[in-house]
Amino acid sequence: MVTPAAPEHREGWLALRAALWGEEAGDPVDLPEGDGNFVALAGGRVIGFAEAAVRRDYVNGCDGSPVLFLEGLFVDPDHRRRGVARALIAAVADWGRTQGCSEFASDAEIDNLDSHAMHRALGFVETERVVYFRREL
Repeated sequence: MVTPAAPEHREGWLALRAALWGEEAGDPVDLPEGDGNFVALAGGRVIGFAEAAVRRDYVNGCDGSPVLFLEGLFVDPDHRRRGVARALIAAVADWGRTQGCSEFASDAEIDNLDSHAMHRALGFVETERVVYFRREL
């Protein structure tokens, strides 16, 4: 079952965020309720999450604004390949439509081939590849 994130999902949500992002996940004070944040539940336990935002700035590969942007998606490995990610993406897409979005974007690290395959399986199409550079001043 997919539902908007709520305070009672906080511990499971934090655990999955840490599994996805490691130390970069941080420790948010509050679970972001609503606003494009969804959890998948099985037996009352959080087994997946999706976090999305509406971006009004330029989004690579998109034609307009606002754009629904998938900030993060993770499904517990024991529950993968069962439609959980698809259900989370559907909930996010429905929410995005209510926010006036007609495009849904996401990104993945260039070497994360599993993520690329998942995006394609969920109906996303690759639009471009970008390599970022920096230089010390």
